[in-house]
Amino acid sequence: MIHETLIDVAYLIGSVAFVWGLRLLSSPDSARRGNVYAAFGMGLGIIAVLIDPRITGGNNYGWIVGGMAIGAIVGWLAAKKIQMTAMPQMVSVFNGLGGACAAILSMVELLNTDMDMGGKAISLFALLIGSIAFTGSMLAYLKLDGKIWDEQVTWPRHNLINQVLLVITVGVFGYLLFNYPSTGLLIGFLVLALFYGWSFVAPIGGADMPVVISLLNSFTGLSAAAAGLIVGSNFMIVGGILVGASGTILTILMCEAMNRSLLNVLVGGFTATGGAGKDKGDQVAKTITPVDAAILLNYSSSVMFVPGYGLAVAQAQKALKELDDNLEKEGVDVKYAIHPVAGRMPGHMNVLLAEADVPYPKLLDLDDANDALPNTDVVVIVGANDVVNPAAIDDPSSSIYGMPVLNVWEAKHVIVMKRSMSPGYAGIQNQLFFHEKTKMFFGDAKDSIQTLNSEVKNL
Repeated sequence: MIHETLIDVAYLIGSVAFVWGLRLLSSPDSARRGNVYAAFGMGLGIIAVLIDPRITGGNNYGWIVGGMAIGAIVGWLAAKKIQMTAMPQMVSVFNGLGGACAAILSMVELLNTDMDMGGKAISLFALLIGSIAFTGSMLAYLKLDGKIWDEQVTWPRHNLINQVLLVITVGVFGYLLFNYPSTGLLIGFLVLALFYGWSFVAPIGGADMPVVISLLNSFTGLSAAAAGLIVGSNFMIVGGILVGASGTILTILMCEAMNRSLLNVLVGGFTATGGAGKDKGDQVAKTITPVDAAILLNYSSSVMFVPGYGLAVAQAQKALKELDDNLEKEGVDVKYAIHPVAGRMPGHMNVLLAEADVPYPKLLDLDDANDALPNTDVVVIVGANDVVNPAAIDDPSSSIYGMPVLNVWEAKHVIVMKRSMSPGYAGIQNQLFFHEKTKMFFGDAKDSIQTLNSEVKNL
């Protein structure tokens, strides 16, 4: 009894560490400590499971330790070698593997255990949600990494196909629930669920990947919680619920940041919500030379950088920090405006800038940045597009109308660093490029920033 009580206390402490770690992850300056606390909670939970006779029964330690060793090696090598620009891909893969674990566990239980109706329902649910999370996350990874393009995995009327697949999947779920699930039927249901997960993500555009990652993360959490119910582990239930709840909340917040419903994200891209905006006729964008840009920045009182996915692609975060340092030496106040959906996953820009040792107090969220912009001398947009498009404010015909954006045009001067005049993920032209305050600085973000650095040093 005392032994089991100590194990339950370990579970409780591990669960509290999970909760506290998740709380600390909500702020960039405490996120590292949050990861440490959550890792401690996980480690404590693993130890408790290994010595809990109610779960392991003292058997199969070789398989357990072997699996832990392989997982630890893979996780360590991935974390060491992965580039910050590919962090969303790694998150997608690891998230998908979590769903796969829940699906495998539920499949084994369904094949080898006699269950009542409740147990069968929970196991089938874990199998379904875990399978969807696995293949959906794998496809999200392939899209994010540029290995597969949308047109390669979508078919005509794909959303209608998904609706039909969903009805069939739910129907098979119901049949298995009320009938004895044979091995063949269970394997068929597994294949169907895996295919639906792939098809579910296929028509969703790249701009919506942050929302999809968050949603699939919540799916993985739900499947883990269901798996915890299957094996009778309160620790797994708590961890799964936390992941599921946080993923759901983050999904809602991301949708609000784009002023779109979750249903709209799932059934199509930005262009499904409206047109390309008003035709402004022939317009000419003004450019700026590196020397003029350096002079403008060097003799400003305040500068605000707006990072976007172009910063990640060019791996320009360290060059941007060097420019920041050079400007600070000249007495320029430098800040960074972080839009909630900038990049390919929530917090992507924060992670990149943290890698370059940008101090956390310099990072402003959407509301704080918009409050500061009217008093900012120069805004430098590095690879961002749709999140600074004024059409979201003043063009009701635009597909992004109503989406909260950074009001960069309220600053005194705007410099846009971009490779070309091509539109962003929304597929519409950005009228900011033609604004009277805007100057275009064409080229690779890293090369452009390094050029600016050289010019600032020469002043």
